[in-house]
Amino acid sequence: MRKLIKLLPVSYALKQSFKKKYDLPTFKSDITAAIIVSLVALPLAMALAIAVGLPPQHGLYTAIVAGMIVPLLGGSLFQISGPTAAFVVVIAPIITEHGLRGLVLSTFLAGFLLIVLGMAKLGHYIKYVPYSVTMGFTSGIAVVIGTLSLNDFLGLHIDSLQGNYLHKMTLIFQQIPSLSWPEAFVGITSLMIMATSNRFFSKIPSPLLGIIGGTLLCFLLKKNGLEIETIGSRFSYLLPNGTMGHGIPSFPPVFHIPGIDDSALFAWPSIIEVKILMGSVLIIATLAALETLLSATVADNMSGTKHHPNAELIGLGVGNLFCALSLGIPATGAIARTATNIQSGAKTPLASFLHAFFILIYVLLLAPIISYVPMASLATLLIMVAYHMSHWKQFKLIIETTPRSNSIVLLTCFALTVFIDMVAGVTAGILLSCFFFILKRQKIN
Repeated sequence: MRKLIKLLPVSYALKQSFKKKYDLPTFKSDITAAIIVSLVALPLAMALAIAVGLPPQHGLYTAIVAGMIVPLLGGSLFQISGPTAAFVVVIAPIITEHGLRGLVLSTFLAGFLLIVLGMAKLGHYIKYVPYSVTMGFTSGIAVVIGTLSLNDFLGLHIDSLQGNYLHKMTLIFQQIPSLSWPEAFVGITSLMIMATSNRFFSKIPSPLLGIIGGTLLCFLLKKNGLEIETIGSRFSYLLPNGTMGHGIPSFPPVFHIPGIDDSALFAWPSIIEVKILMGSVLIIATLAALETLLSATVADNMSGTKHHPNAELIGLGVGNLFCALSLGIPATGAIARTATNIQSGAKTPLASFLHAFFILIYVLLLAPIISYVPMASLATLLIMVAYHMSHWKQFKLIIETTPRSNSIVLLTCFALTVFIDMVAGVTAGILLSCFFFILKRQKIN
């Protein structure tokens, strides 16, 4: 049993935090941080699900399920887990090619693989991935997300943005003359609020203010007869009585048992299905591990703590297993939300757990109000995420101050991520890094 416990270092962060006294002031700090983070995570979870081609509730289920499970089982004191922008370019092709079942199976198998990585104690080796590679594909993903968001931001109403990056850009430019001015006005207004509100309301999350401002403007414009697409007008769901509801369902996530549940989505996969999806599984697991442990490292630097990488991988793996079984999308550690959690005064992993609990409460009680949020405002939120995710200052700094080999790796990884896909970018970046490392060693010898 002791060997098994060492092999499965679950709940490391929770155990560490409760070695100290947990009192009322600590709980107040945790719950305050949880409320603030939940208000940021709620619209973002919906926006990310929509960005990959799914209804918004799939993102909310991910934020709830992973947000509750990972902090209780993982190895980081302050990590916030949920859907992240980095997965948009990975998940969208899976849904297009294999549908929702393909995503469910890929997420489930990736969760299992993450648990294996944690048990094999491979979490410590993630830090050896070159920073220029991480920066390259992250910045590339940011460019793709920002571009895709222009569709709803400007009200272009392009049904499907398929094909390579240049083809998507061509479709967007061709459609610009027919953009919806009311929707573009809502998007621009939301963008201005998100970009400037911190100067005046530093204690209120700027994404929340932008969403509220855009929703109020949308309401006024619709009162005057202008058509603006909202969550409620685009998405619908089937109620138990057979009628259709609009927006997001006010139901909690429901867990399904593989092979027992009546839904074909959760039937046991065949060997052929597993082989077809294995590439997607490896991509999801690798990206989840990279982003999660990078986020945990950032959290350590901000808080002066130290995470347990293998425990975090195991917690994330279990979280993704349950995300798949509740029709969520892949989850990983979220750097921006984790930073917000720390800055808001979180003390223990319970703050992360409580943020997910509050999202569940919002879904159960506020679903009819959430349906009024305009699509342009959610697109604006993704544009802001893409901007911060690009890390353009660090990108520029690498080119200006580091050896030329780092710049070559960075630019190659960035370009291939944008114009081909993330797999091509990361693969080329790592191979180039190994090549330059070998050359450097030869020169030394």
